[in-house]
Amino acid sequence: MRTIPNNESLEIEFKRDIPPYSDHYLIEEVVGMANASGGTLYLGVEDDGTVSGVSEKHKDAVGVTALIANSTVPPVSVRAEIVTDEKDVLRIEIPRSRGVVSTLSGKILRRRLKLDGTPEVVPMYPYEIPSRLSELSMLDFSAQPLAGSTLDDLDANQRARLRKIIQSRQGGEKALLSLPDDELDVALRIVTDAGGKYVPTVAGMLLMGKEERIRELIPTARSSFQVLEGTAVRMNEESPKPLLQLLEEYEMYLNAWNPEREMEYGLFRIPIPEFDRSAFREGVVNAFCHRDYTMLGSVRVLIDDEGLTISNPGGFIDGVNLKNLLTVEPHGRNPALADAMKRIGLAERTGRGIDRIFEGSIVFGRPWPDYSESTSRTVKLFIQRAKADLPFARFIAEEQDRQGKPLSIYALMILSLLNSERRCSLERIVQVTNLSDTKVRSAVERMTEQGLLEATGNGKNRSFVLGKRVYQETDGSVQYVRQTGIDDVRYPELVLKLAEMQNGIITKQNVIDLLSVSPAQAYLVIKQLQKENKLELMYGGKYAKYKLIDQKADR
Repeated sequence: MRTIPNNESLEIEFKRDIPPYSDHYLIEEVVGMANASGGTLYLGVEDDGTVSGVSEKHKDAVGVTALIANSTVPPVSVRAEIVTDEKDVLRIEIPRSRGVVSTLSGKILRRRLKLDGTPEVVPMYPYEIPSRLSELSMLDFSAQPLAGSTLDDLDANQRARLRKIIQSRQGGEKALLSLPDDELDVALRIVTDAGGKYVPTVAGMLLMGKEERIRELIPTARSSFQVLEGTAVRMNEESPKPLLQLLEEYEMYLNAWNPEREMEYGLFRIPIPEFDRSAFREGVVNAFCHRDYTMLGSVRVLIDDEGLTISNPGGFIDGVNLKNLLTVEPHGRNPALADAMKRIGLAERTGRGIDRIFEGSIVFGRPWPDYSESTSRTVKLFIQRAKADLPFARFIAEEQDRQGKPLSIYALMILSLLNSERRCSLERIVQVTNLSDTKVRSAVERMTEQGLLEATGNGKNRSFVLGKRVYQETDGSVQYVRQTGIDDVRYPELVLKLAEMQNGIITKQNVIDLLSVSPAQAYLVIKQLQKENKLELMYGGKYAKYKLIDQKADR
């Protein structure tokens, strides 16, 4: 069986080694991969995946490891070994660097994908180094003093807006309002000391800078709000306005393009918007807080026939990926900017804004937010335009009222998944939610005790459905009977069929194995068949056997 991948990718590289591949170029390939995502280099494989073999020069894996460590700054510690796949190949596993790596001569390179999807190694220019360090959480670009700026570049009107936001937002730190302007600026890291005098930081200019100065000093700080109906452009506004003003305007724009319908809840009628406002705010705040301000591009908010898309330049930072979005420890690319947003009251205080984004769709029975189109250069959030599941939304609201607190995001995800797929095994829940097995087991058992879920089967065949109370409150009694009763109805039929295949003989252990039920449940099935004169006891005791009664003979 072939163990070597068939194609190259960002993390996989093939190099011919007959004649021997140049050590100089080998070091450059290693540096490029270390400055990207890391990966594996196969020495002795053609570009098309054909195994041609490693040269005698590079068959010493220990020597190649030492060569790489001695030729990189800081030294890159790789793992190298000879693997045999038709012919000998040197496999070099290259870790992702926690800093910026260069060759011994000072050459800095990085690996990227070309337009056709094939990889290449290109120079890393000086302006790209802050971006790389920010991605690794080693540099807070937003906390840096902004070159060429002065305190006059901050807009007094935006400071008044900032105080108003702190006063009106529930999460704003009201203690900040007692500070004079200069102390408030220092507390929020809007300014910093540079050479004995205060100057605006990147975060300060982004939040409160004058529009014309933002355009001059931070040309990458652009954003756009677009609305499309089919191919017709209904709205297209692009500007480098300060974030405090921009966020208010974007919320106003959303209200104009966010139709609502109402749901009856007791004596009240609750409006349900097409897109949850809290999820929208968190999505936009995340885009501005976590974007890479060293890259050209803009934060883009798009509303079209398919749904809502929020995208920003700069991929997920180191340690964050599609599978751990909901569980990874909160950390961002621009901590100073994110911290100011939280203290003002514009962002989630706990740093778990992603939970709000998912909750905004799940509580109305809609598809989950989708980050699958994100790349190493862009993060893209898509919230699908979909009709709300009103019975499910009503149940969630009533359950949260009954418990006196919001349901956890884990519970909401599990309920949403079962509402969609009706029946899931524990493994399926883990696979779809990307939560750990331990967290899923804990949540499922707790929800079963609360009557939100019901379990059927045992062992590997154990699966879960929504509880009886959930189906009753969502007008799904028929569906509940189908999900929980159809197996029970077929139990006798399956037992009789197994007995026929075993020459008319069956044991309680056979029934347990067949139906994945407990010994007590197996005994009840057998007793029912005895009452119906379809099985008779041959002999009792620990190893009791039952015999199939010949119905034709009885007639």
